[in-house]
Amino acid sequence: MIHTRAALLSLLCTGISFAAGEGWSTDYEAAKKEAAGSKKSLLIDFTGSDWCGWCIKLNDEVFKHDTFKNGVKDKFVLLELDYPQDKSGQSEALQKQNEELAKKYVVEGFPTILLADEEGRPFAATGYEPGGPGEYVKHLDTLLEKRKARDEGFSSAEKLEGAAKAKALVGVLEGMELSDSMVSTFYVSTIDAIKQADPEDSTGFVKKQAAKERLTKFEGDLNALAEKQDFDGALALIDKTLKEGGMEPEDTQRVSHMRSLVYAEQGKFDEAIKAVDEAMKIAPESEAAVQMDGLRKQLEAMKAHGKPAE
Repeated sequence: MIHTRAALLSLLCTGISFAAGEGWSTDYEAAKKEAAGSKKSLLIDFTGSDWCGWCIKLNDEVFKHDTFKNGVKDKFVLLELDYPQDKSGQSEALQKQNEELAKKYVVEGFPTILLADEEGRPFAATGYEPGGPGEYVKHLDTLLEKRKARDEGFSSAEKLEGAAKAKALVGVLEGMELSDSMVSTFYVSTIDAIKQADPEDSTGFVKKQAAKERLTKFEGDLNALAEKQDFDGALALIDKTLKEGGMEPEDTQRVSHMRSLVYAEQGKFDEAIKAVDEAMKIAPESEAAVQMDGLRKQLEAMKAHGKPAE
């Protein structure tokens, strides 16, 4: 009995949870420490275990199987960050940790699977993939090569100077195919090195980063106004941002498109449809324009039936 109790206490202390699946940790700091000690990478699963259909599917088709467990045991420390609707099985400390990490990694959907180094810096991102556990292990092995490419790229760039160094570092960042938010959060020192090596910004990277940061701030401010139902304030912010200019056509289109969503939220369908048309004209061949065309049809249908906007 004493040994059993000690074993249970040990599991609690190390963050291993059988609710998360045998071999999965739920403790971020403990997982990073284990990854550093074992020279493995982190596999972080952002999941909604009791509501997210694709998360449940990924767990049932891949994570539960021995083929997966045996295929990753020598390469990854497994970390599950769960966001269930029923949080009764989670401590307040665990919930707080998970919420902070969702913000830190800017998680926008579930499941999100990140591969990261022992410091928690992501180097690859994925999600559900069909094919079962064997194919998923092969998929992860391919993504694991991104860490090798990253580290070798950084090492090679250190031997260069000036614009050549900046170009090499930009190539490394782009090669990981991470979101802009993840790059700006976890690779600050690399971005600083690019700026120092290439003050003239011959790669255009700094300009693009500034534009992305500006767009991120705009969206954050717009969301804050939307939460307060301050529609006039939201429209004023959109107009101000467009008047300031300095954005790429697709970013300008993205900002302009927000006007249609504000009008739709108010049930002003004529204004919303007009705003969609104006936004589509900015970059008619863009992927966003195709999506806007679908929105326009929805707005037409809601206008015809007098339905409020969703």
